Amino acid sequence: MRPARADDAAALAALAAATFPLACPPTLAAESVAEFVATQLDEASFARYLTEPRRLLHVAVDEQDGALLGYTMVVLGSAVPGSEEVDGVAELSKCYVRADVHGGGLAGRLVAAATSAAAARGTSTMWLGTNVGNRRARRFYERCGFVVVGRRTFVVGGDPQDDVVLSTPVTAP
Repeated sequence: MRPARADDAAALAALAAATFPLACPPTLAAESVAEFVATQLDEASFARYLTEPRRLLHVAVDEQDGALLGYTMVVLGSAVPGSEEVDGVAELSKCYVRADVHGGGLAGRLVAAATSAAAARGTSTMWLGTNVGNRRARRFYERCGFVVVGRRTFVVGGDPQDDVVLSTPVTAP
């Protein structure tokens, strides 16, 4: 586990293109998923994310071949939907691991690294949104200490999706 670097942008984009569709509901059009990946998860977007001080990206790297296995992205100062409070609040915007490493604890270690990094930057509350149909993700986040606090609409390629919003308190390491 390490903070992502500028030279990870291409690998992050490839990983995102492979993992984002896994979290999408089967009812979401493939074209909408492809548009989101092409406009929000492309190499240029990751290159920009990696330069933004309010974004914290972490990657898990295969020790044998150096390939990325998973990543997280935290957005500092991002209010929980329905609230205007941004001080001490951060969004766990992305948490994805390759399908071949699901169930091995890697995602939990990534969330712990992201939470620790956010706490070190003054975060006291972390929130996230996940599609209401993604029960696997919801169970995972609940095991990480997140609880349901509401709902939001998340647009993927022009298609509005219903997300459940979860939140957890964050304590400094």
